[in-house]
Amino acid sequence: MDNLDDLERPPVLGIASILEAQPQHASTNEPASADETLYSPVISQHAPNLEREVPTLSNTFIFFALAIGVTLIVGLLILAIAAFFAPHDSADIRSLALDTRLAVPSQAIEYLILLALTVLLFRSIWQRPFWQTVHWNSIAVAKRWFPLLVAGIALGLINGAASNVLPMPKEAPILNDLMRSTAGAWLMFLFGTTLAPLLEEIAFRGFLLPSLINFFNWRTRRAPMPVMPLSTTPPSPVSALIVPASVLLASAPFAILHGEQVSWAWAPIALIGFISVVLCVVRLWTRSLAASTFVHGVYNFTLFVGMAIASDGFRHLDKLNN
Repeated sequence: MDNLDDLERPPVLGIASILEAQPQHASTNEPASADETLYSPVISQHAPNLEREVPTLSNTFIFFALAIGVTLIVGLLILAIAAFFAPHDSADIRSLALDTRLAVPSQAIEYLILLALTVLLFRSIWQRPFWQTVHWNSIAVAKRWFPLLVAGIALGLINGAASNVLPMPKEAPILNDLMRSTAGAWLMFLFGTTLAPLLEEIAFRGFLLPSLINFFNWRTRRAPMPVMPLSTTPPSPVSALIVPASVLLASAPFAILHGEQVSWAWAPIALIGFISVVLCVVRLWTRSLAASTFVHGVYNFTLFVGMAIASDGFRHLDKLNN
């Protein structure tokens, strides 16, 4: 009968789970206690039991399907409009699509539309505020802004130092894009430090990482466990691997996503994978998607500042080859 009583009060469970997911206590704004779990998932309001943790892997699949559809449809539509008002032959259409002065604003529009649709769709699916459910938690950035700022700058400097040691492609497509025009380079600077890290963090640290953790936790709870006295039950070795495995599985596609930008060279892809692992750790340590987004943005900012300095404010883009 106790279990039935629990099932009759799903709203209470949902509210309690939301409060657990916050790194500060709502009434005192004090930091979360050390004995709280590393990742506290949000429970769906309509969940009949505690197994309905969100985001789920199906939520992540829906998000990435939506992202692919929006970027393709909106991107092609913007290109068609641009080609209509500035007629080009078939050879010039490709150069128009690769022009950063069009490509970057086009991608910015795609990301804004994707963000709006994502918030509306998943707020409806989860019956919870979107930013609360993905643990945006901007308070964590306000409280830890200095170490987060240092972390982002350090990652940028590590990337720059590693680029001088590891084998890097001589002509990376991302550098070719930067070198097309000064205006395009500055647009990439602006986009790469704002919308790009925001949407990438929502995708990989807002959806993929927690959905993997939720899935593995769910599978662990469903696995048959031997009956042992409570005092002698050892910690499950499988449970201890859930977070590290989820971090690695979330970082692999993040690195692959950037593979084309670096000509699929193994060294920069591995370096991007390392950056992703650090961002995942920040996300879990602070329980804040805003924190990993902030570090990601500062990291990108550091890289672009280095390139701007090397090219005299993007006025001499040929220097980026060196």
